[in-house]
Amino acid sequence: MTLQSDQLQILDLFSGIGGFSLGLERAGMKTVAFCEIDEQARRVLAKHWPDTPCFTDVATLTKGDLDARIDVIAGGFPCQDISLYGAGAGLDGARSGLWWEYHRLIRTLAPKYAIIENVSALRSRGLDSVLWSLAAIGYDAGWHCIPASAIGAPHDRDRIWIIAYPHNSRVERLVSGSDIGVDGSWQWRGQTDLQALGPYERGGLWPQPILRGMDDGLPGRVDRLKQVGNAVVPAIVEIIGRCIQRAEAEDLI
Repeated sequence: MTLQSDQLQILDLFSGIGGFSLGLERAGMKTVAFCEIDEQARRVLAKHWPDTPCFTDVATLTKGDLDARIDVIAGGFPCQDISLYGAGAGLDGARSGLWWEYHRLIRTLAPKYAIIENVSALRSRGLDSVLWSLAAIGYDAGWHCIPASAIGAPHDRDRIWIIAYPHNSRVERLVSGSDIGVDGSWQWRGQTDLQALGPYERGGLWPQPILRGMDDGLPGRVDRLKQVGNAVVPAIVEIIGRCIQRAEAEDLI
């Protein structure tokens, strides 16, 4: 995908296997940099985005490292300290506390949009701090919980999606006004989405089953299942990206 001068340019944080970038590039944007600490995930990104730089540590990434303009920062910061299955440390935890590095990059890069994803438990374990901290650096934000089942998935996978934008931008209700899944136009494409990334082919094997783990004596296959399980649903990201593109076309910024 050749970069067009008027394309929104993405910094993809906590990139995983590239679900955010797959969805946003389908919506017409272009990823110009990744940041991902997991080595296996970085190999997937290098396969599909060979010319896109990938930084390894969000805590050391700075504006000076980036050669391109950043219009959109996107990513789901770690959920381990927020999840109801965790200890509940929230944004004070070592993993979920990486939100503050995400926040630092929003402050220093001043993107037109930030797209933030996490588990729905964030609503009671840190959403107030996220929204307050965004307001403190001049960003308004809207949020909405969108489960994978909203686009026809056979499982819930409820996630909170936050779209932040500079004060005085008129882009409220971008996602909630898009009638996700109502007309059937966004049917479940989960397996197709992840196959489009195609990081897991070994002798034609696809890491089934998607919805449950299994012990088949192949540790590498289990690792690949983990990568799929950590990925966002690209179809939901694409919907959000298209809503943002509509706002751009209507000159709401």
